[in-house]
Amino acid sequence: MSVWEDIESLKSFVYRTGHATFVRRKAEWFPRPEKAHMALWWVPQGHQPSVEEGMLKLDLIDRTGTGTEAFTFASIFPAPST
Repeated sequence: MSVWEDIESLKSFVYRTGHATFVRRKAEWFPRPEKAHMALWWVPQGHQPSVEEGMLKLDLIDRTGTGTEAFTFASIFPAPST
């Protein structure tokens, strides 16, 4: 689990660095997940998300699909107004 300033910085790391090599080869090492394995969500400044919070976000995607509370790169929702 990691926290990023914005979606573009995260996308850049995932898809435009050496990390991308491993993302492309993930099927060689892992079976196709049956449940959500990644969740993105907006974290208020100063809040440190917990692993439990991350697990709840994955469960939310499994139960209801993506939305403003938890989403994926395929369906990004804008940051809430502060």
